[in-house]
Amino acid sequence: MQPINKSIGSCKTIREGAFVYKKVVKPCFDFIISLFACIFLCPITAVVGLLIKKEDGGKVFYKAKRLGVNGKVFDMYKFRSMKENAPDIRNDDGTTFSSPDDPRLTVIGKKLRETSIDELPQFINVLKGQMSILGPRPDPPEWYEINSGEMRKKYTVKPGISGYTQAYYRNSLPLEEKNKSDLYYAENVSFLLDVKVFFKTIKTILSHSDVYRNEEVVDFAANENKAESERSE
Repeated sequence: MQPINKSIGSCKTIREGAFVYKKVVKPCFDFIISLFACIFLCPITAVVGLLIKKEDGGKVFYKAKRLGVNGKVFDMYKFRSMKENAPDIRNDDGTTFSSPDDPRLTVIGKKLRETSIDELPQFINVLKGQMSILGPRPDPPEWYEINSGEMRKKYTVKPGISGYTQAYYRNSLPLEEKNKSDLYYAENVSFLLDVKVFFKTIKTILSHSDVYRNEEVVDFAANENKAESERSE
Protein backbone atom coordinates (compact mmCIF):
# COMPACT_ATOMS: atom_id res chain seq x y z
CA MET A 1 0.00 0.00 0.00
CA GLN A 2 2.85 2.39 0.67
CA PRO A 3 3.85 2.83 -3.01
CA ILE A 4 0.22 3.76 -3.78
CA ASN A 5 0.21 6.32 -0.96
CA LYS A 6 3.46 7.76 -2.25
CA SER A 7 1.98 8.01 -5.74
CA ILE A 8 -1.14 9.78 -4.42
CA GLY A 9 1.00 12.15 -2.39
CA SER A 10 3.19 12.89 -5.39
CA CYS A 11 0.17 13.70 -7.58
CA LYS A 12 -1.23 15.96 -4.87
CA THR A 13 2.09 17.80 -4.62
CA ILE A 14 2.18 18.33 -8.39
CA ARG A 15 -1.39 19.69 -8.40
CA GLU A 16 -0.63 22.02 -5.51
CA GLY A 17 2.53 23.24 -7.22
CA ALA A 18 0.63 23.92 -10.45
CA PHE A 19 -2.03 25.82 -8.51
CA VAL A 20 0.54 28.02 -6.76
CA TYR A 21 2.29 28.71 -10.06
CA LYS A 22 -0.97 29.56 -11.84
CA LYS A 23 -2.39 31.79 -9.08
CA VAL A 24 0.73 33.38 -7.54
CA VAL A 25 3.99 32.90 -9.43
CA LYS A 26 2.70 33.40 -12.99
CA PRO A 27 0.85 36.70 -12.19
CA CYS A 28 3.98 38.02 -10.45
CA PHE A 29 6.12 37.14 -13.47
CA ASP A 30 3.55 38.81 -15.73
CA PHE A 31 3.56 42.06 -13.76
CA ILE A 32 7.34 42.36 -13.37
CA ILE A 33 8.18 41.41 -16.97
CA SER A 34 5.45 43.61 -18.49
CA LEU A 35 6.53 46.56 -16.34
CA PHE A 36 10.09 46.37 -17.64
CA ALA A 37 8.83 45.62 -21.15
CA CYS A 38 6.68 48.75 -21.24
CA ILE A 39 9.70 50.86 -20.23
CA PHE A 40 12.07 49.12 -22.64
CA LEU A 41 9.61 49.29 -25.54
CA CYS A 42 9.05 53.06 -25.34
CA PRO A 43 11.71 53.82 -28.04
CA ILE A 44 10.35 51.01 -30.26
CA THR A 45 6.82 52.37 -29.85
CA ALA A 46 8.02 55.83 -30.89
CA VAL A 47 9.71 54.49 -34.04
CA VAL A 48 6.82 52.23 -35.04
CA GLY A 49 4.35 55.03 -34.36
CA LEU A 50 6.24 57.41 -36.64
CA LEU A 51 6.35 54.81 -39.43
CA ILE A 52 2.60 54.16 -39.17
CA LYS A 53 1.84 57.88 -39.15
CA LYS A 54 4.18 58.55 -42.05
CA GLU A 55 2.49 55.95 -44.27
CA ASP A 56 -1.13 57.10 -44.06
CA GLY A 57 -1.45 59.58 -41.21
CA GLY A 58 -3.89 57.33 -39.35
CA LYS A 59 -4.05 56.09 -35.78
CA VAL A 60 -1.01 54.31 -34.34
CA PHE A 61 -2.95 51.90 -32.15
CA TYR A 62 -5.84 49.56 -32.87
CA LYS A 63 -8.24 48.70 -30.08
CA ALA A 64 -10.49 45.63 -30.21
CA LYS A 65 -12.98 44.07 -27.80
CA ARG A 66 -11.78 40.68 -26.63
CA LEU A 67 -12.72 38.01 -24.07
CA GLY A 68 -10.69 37.87 -20.90
CA VAL A 69 -10.66 35.47 -17.96
CA ASN A 70 -14.14 34.12 -17.14
CA GLY A 71 -15.50 35.73 -20.31
CA LYS A 72 -15.03 39.33 -19.14
CA VAL A 73 -14.70 41.69 -22.13
CA PHE A 74 -11.76 44.11 -22.32
CA ASP A 75 -10.05 46.38 -24.85
CA MET A 76 -7.00 44.70 -26.40
CA TYR A 77 -4.28 46.93 -27.89
CA LYS A 78 -2.22 46.40 -31.03
CA PHE A 79 -0.20 48.51 -33.41
CA ARG A 80 -2.52 49.21 -36.34
CA SER A 81 -1.49 47.01 -39.28
CA MET A 82 -4.49 47.60 -41.56
CA LYS A 83 -5.81 50.57 -43.44
CA GLU A 84 -8.27 52.54 -41.36
CA ASN A 85 -11.91 51.41 -41.57
CA ALA A 86 -10.90 48.19 -43.36
CA PRO A 87 -13.73 45.60 -43.27
CA ASP A 88 -13.55 42.62 -40.93
CA ILE A 89 -13.17 39.56 -43.17
CA ARG A 90 -13.34 36.12 -41.58
CA ASN A 91 -13.01 32.52 -42.69
CA ASP A 92 -16.04 30.25 -42.77
CA ASP A 93 -15.24 28.92 -39.28
CA GLY A 94 -15.08 32.43 -37.82
CA THR A 95 -11.29 32.72 -37.58
CA THR A 96 -9.59 35.84 -38.86
CA PHE A 97 -8.75 35.92 -42.56
CA SER A 98 -5.00 36.40 -43.01
CA SER A 99 -3.14 36.47 -46.32
CA PRO A 100 0.28 37.81 -47.39
CA ASP A 101 -1.48 39.67 -50.23
CA ASP A 102 -4.34 41.03 -48.14
CA PRO A 103 -5.03 44.51 -49.62
CA ARG A 104 -6.25 45.72 -46.22
CA LEU A 105 -2.70 45.58 -44.85
CA THR A 106 -0.51 48.67 -44.92
CA VAL A 107 3.11 48.31 -46.06
CA ILE A 108 4.47 48.75 -42.54
CA GLY A 109 1.57 46.69 -41.18
CA LYS A 110 2.62 43.63 -43.15
CA LYS A 111 6.10 43.81 -41.61
CA LEU A 112 4.64 44.31 -38.14
CA ARG A 113 2.53 41.18 -38.50
CA GLU A 114 5.28 38.99 -39.87
CA THR A 115 7.52 39.90 -36.93
CA SER A 116 4.65 39.96 -34.38
CA ILE A 117 5.69 43.50 -33.40
CA ASP A 118 2.05 44.53 -33.80
CA GLU A 119 1.30 42.54 -30.61
CA LEU A 120 3.76 44.42 -28.37
CA PRO A 121 1.22 46.98 -27.03
CA GLN A 122 -0.49 44.07 -25.29
CA PHE A 123 2.13 44.32 -22.56
CA ILE A 124 -0.09 47.21 -21.41
CA ASN A 125 -2.98 44.74 -21.12
CA VAL A 126 -0.72 42.41 -19.12
CA LEU A 127 0.28 45.26 -16.81
CA LYS A 128 -3.42 46.07 -16.28
CA GLY A 129 -4.08 42.45 -15.30
CA GLN A 130 -6.30 41.72 -18.34
CA MET A 131 -3.87 39.38 -20.10
CA SER A 132 -0.91 37.15 -19.38
CA ILE A 133 2.34 36.94 -21.32
CA LEU A 134 1.49 33.31 -22.12
CA GLY A 135 -2.03 31.98 -22.57
CA PRO A 136 -4.66 31.29 -25.24
CA ARG A 137 -4.99 34.13 -27.74
CA PRO A 138 -8.01 36.29 -26.79
CA ASP A 139 -11.25 35.56 -28.65
CA PRO A 140 -13.86 38.02 -29.97
CA PRO A 141 -16.79 38.50 -27.50
CA GLU A 142 -19.29 36.64 -29.72
CA TRP A 143 -17.25 33.44 -29.37
CA TYR A 144 -18.25 33.08 -25.71
CA GLU A 145 -21.70 31.82 -26.71
CA ILE A 146 -20.22 29.58 -29.42
CA ASN A 147 -17.74 27.96 -27.03
CA SER A 148 -20.22 26.43 -24.61
CA GLY A 149 -19.87 23.54 -22.18
CA GLU A 150 -16.42 22.09 -21.59
CA MET A 151 -14.82 24.44 -24.10
CA ARG A 152 -15.46 27.39 -21.78
CA LYS A 153 -12.75 26.03 -19.51
CA LYS A 154 -10.28 27.85 -21.79
CA TYR A 155 -11.60 31.08 -20.25
CA THR A 156 -10.49 30.03 -16.75
CA VAL A 157 -7.01 31.36 -17.59
CA LYS A 158 -6.04 34.80 -18.82
CA PRO A 159 -5.51 35.18 -22.57
CA GLY A 160 -1.91 35.67 -23.64
CA ILE A 161 0.29 37.69 -25.97
CA SER A 162 1.51 34.29 -27.10
CA GLY A 163 0.55 30.82 -26.02
CA TYR A 164 0.64 27.09 -26.68
CA THR A 165 -1.47 27.29 -29.84
CA GLN A 166 0.27 30.39 -31.14
CA ALA A 167 3.74 28.97 -30.51
CA TYR A 168 3.19 25.56 -32.06
CA TYR A 169 0.62 26.32 -34.77
CA ARG A 170 0.43 30.12 -35.03
CA ASN A 171 -2.44 30.86 -37.47
CA SER A 172 -2.63 27.48 -39.22
CA LEU A 173 -5.43 25.79 -37.23
CA PRO A 174 -9.16 25.85 -37.99
CA LEU A 175 -11.36 27.06 -35.11
CA GLU A 176 -12.27 23.64 -33.69
CA GLU A 177 -8.65 22.50 -33.48
CA LYS A 178 -7.57 25.87 -32.10
CA ASN A 179 -10.13 25.59 -29.28
CA LYS A 180 -8.95 22.06 -28.42
CA SER A 181 -5.36 23.28 -28.27
CA ASP A 182 -6.34 26.25 -26.08
CA LEU A 183 -8.27 23.93 -23.78
CA TYR A 184 -5.26 21.64 -23.43
CA TYR A 185 -3.16 24.59 -22.27
CA ALA A 186 -5.81 25.85 -19.84
CA GLU A 187 -6.05 22.42 -18.21
CA ASN A 188 -2.28 21.86 -18.03
CA VAL A 189 -0.77 25.22 -17.07
CA SER A 190 2.60 24.71 -15.40
CA PHE A 191 6.00 26.34 -15.16
CA LEU A 192 7.58 23.67 -17.36
CA LEU A 193 4.90 24.02 -20.05
CA ASP A 194 5.29 27.81 -20.07
CA VAL A 195 9.06 27.50 -20.46
CA LYS A 196 8.54 25.24 -23.49
CA VAL A 197 5.95 27.62 -24.96
CA PHE A 198 8.22 30.64 -24.42
CA PHE A 199 11.17 29.20 -26.32
CA LYS A 200 8.93 27.72 -29.02
CA THR A 201 7.38 31.18 -29.50
CA ILE A 202 10.80 32.70 -30.16
CA LYS A 203 11.62 29.94 -32.66
CA THR A 204 8.27 30.37 -34.45
CA ILE A 205 8.62 34.16 -34.72
CA LEU A 206 12.17 33.93 -36.06
CA SER A 207 11.17 31.31 -38.64
CA HIS A 208 8.18 33.40 -39.85
CA SER A 209 6.21 30.15 -40.10
CA ASP A 210 2.39 30.01 -40.38
CA VAL A 211 2.03 33.81 -40.26
CA TYR A 212 -0.80 33.58 -42.78
CA ARG A 213 -3.53 30.98 -43.01
CA ASN A 214 -4.97 32.08 -46.36
CA GLU A 215 -3.06 32.33 -49.62
CA GLU A 216 -5.77 33.83 -51.82
CA VAL A 217 -6.21 37.55 -52.49
CA VAL A 218 -9.49 39.07 -51.35
CA ASP A 219 -11.18 42.01 -53.02
CA PHE A 220 -12.27 43.74 -49.83
CA ALA A 221 -14.08 46.46 -51.79
CA ALA A 222 -16.33 43.75 -53.24
CA ASN A 223 -16.88 42.33 -49.75
CA GLU A 224 -17.83 45.76 -48.47
CA ASN A 225 -20.26 46.30 -51.35
CA LYS A 226 -21.82 42.89 -50.66
CA ALA A 227 -22.21 43.71 -46.97
CA GLU A 228 -23.74 47.07 -47.80
CA SER A 229 -26.19 45.39 -50.19
CA GLU A 230 -27.21 42.88 -47.50
CA ARG A 231 -27.76 45.67 -44.97
CA SER A 232 -30.04 47.55 -47.36
CA GLU A 233 -32.24 44.52 -48.11
